[in-house]
Amino acid sequence: MAPGARGIGPDGTGADGRRPYNSPIRRQQAAETRERIVTAGSAIAHALPSWDWSELTFKAVADKAGVGQRTVYRYFPTERILHDAVMARLEEEAGVSYEDLTVDTVGQVAWRVFDSMASFTASASTPSPVGSTMDAEDDRRRRALQRAVEQAAPAWTPAQRRAAAAAFDVIWAAPSYERLVLIWQLDHRQAMDVITWMLSMLVGAIRSDQKPPPRRRAPKRG
Repeated sequence: MAPGARGIGPDGTGADGRRPYNSPIRRQQAAETRERIVTAGSAIAHALPSWDWSELTFKAVADKAGVGQRTVYRYFPTERILHDAVMARLEEEAGVSYEDLTVDTVGQVAWRVFDSMASFTASASTPSPVGSTMDAEDDRRRRALQRAVEQAAPAWTPAQRRAAAAAFDVIWAAPSYERLVLIWQLDHRQAMDVITWMLSMLVGAIRSDQKPPPRRRAPKRG
């Protein structure tokens, strides 16, 4: 729109001296405010003692970001939406994406996930509440593993592909990492090396068409 149209002056302000709500400056300010809010949420998430994000509230994030609670609500209508945005930021910080996951990149992505865990106060294996953002993130990871196996082994039966995806999930799972560290006394890097080594063996089995064993009947008693 040309300067002067509909009462907008050469400097972009209206007749009342205010800039239109959708002006470039307003959009930039809105983006910066949203960034402050999500960054504050990320900082709080890193410091929480568990994966229960009930303490990651509008008030906590507003205080950390230096804005009002209404401002946080304006950008994120519910705490679940806020939590999902924070989770997306954490994945971005770790360089993790499940959208284009393949069996060949599972080890790399798993490495990034566990490497990022070292920056959190919460233990990797601390359970998260059912239905939480962490629970939803875990579900996205499982579905991504299923898609990756389906793409790599299209000729396998659904049961075989599901078994392979489940094997990936068990190796990748946080309790597996914790057991290597706490029970076997491996350091952080050694534990990640073992996990990625096991994942690579599973990838090799898929690539060489070594299907999961068929379901066997329990032996008869007596």
